[in-house]
Amino acid sequence: MNHDGSIDTAMRLVEAAATAGANAVKFQSFMADELAVATAMQADYQRIRSPRKMTQSQMLEELELSREDFVALKNACDGYGIEFMSTGFDSETVRMLMEIGIKRIKVPSGELTHHRFLEYVSRCGLPVILSTGMSSLQEVRDGLDVLLSGSLTLENVTILHCTSAYPAPIEEANLNAITTLRQEFDTDVGYSDHTMGEVTAIAATALGAVVVEKHLTLNRNSAGPDHAASMEPDEFSKFIRALRSVPVALGNGVKIAQPSETDSLLNSRRSLVAARRILSGEIFDPENVVAKRPSVGLSPTLWDKVIGTRAKRDFDKDETIEI
Repeated sequence: MNHDGSIDTAMRLVEAAATAGANAVKFQSFMADELAVATAMQADYQRIRSPRKMTQSQMLEELELSREDFVALKNACDGYGIEFMSTGFDSETVRMLMEIGIKRIKVPSGELTHHRFLEYVSRCGLPVILSTGMSSLQEVRDGLDVLLSGSLTLENVTILHCTSAYPAPIEEANLNAITTLRQEFDTDVGYSDHTMGEVTAIAATALGAVVVEKHLTLNRNSAGPDHAASMEPDEFSKFIRALRSVPVALGNGVKIAQPSETDSLLNSRRSLVAARRILSGEIFDPENVVAKRPSVGLSPTLWDKVIGTRAKRDFDKDETIEI
């Protein structure tokens, strides 16, 4: 929505997303008069950011893009090598997007309980990303059951945890719901992030989110419903780099010393050494054996095996013990 109804701005957002390294750029496709009744009021966050008093329907009309606009955006995305996506809010716009060439269908949080629409999506034959803001676990379950009533299989569904507030309070991010959704439905789970900054999305990735959605704007101070909860291009680019470092940092989970720790291991751990000069045949005991850095000899874990045995040769002070 951050194009504010301008195809030129939308094109600049495509370029910004591609330059930042995003995998996909997602718009919204809807028909304002089909989506909301004429008297529907704006949500509070929309009204606060609105340049003037208007109904939700009037706002949507100003943000509506044409089929020709989406064709142009799809071509621009192809040129930049970034996937074109758009959220469809009804069967007609989803059909239009499929004709343009989308690879997957994004179902917005507000349509989770619109089961008739979900029935249509279930028959489309494309992978689905299902947002679940404002929902209970039972509502997610019911919506997913409808989605799976057609040709769609669970392997082709990604559920997005989401808090549908713009911006969303960090204390209401409830990221542990990502784990709940994955365990409950045994499918891929991602995160649609409306909080400020990058902390929650990075934490979501560490919790196993396989998809992250984040709003992008050219100017966070612009009037319009979503700008305040969005990142500007430079911030967004750093955000993507941070996200992609998370799986690398998580590693394989095997607890072993890492190659970069070799020097620290040598210089921070201790070896058993002579506390004073020890003569051949003398018994090793706590008075003549001590543990000191570096770790070039017997480990202190072998203390009990060393103490009580006899020296097989002379040892100078601080010389590593041998048995």
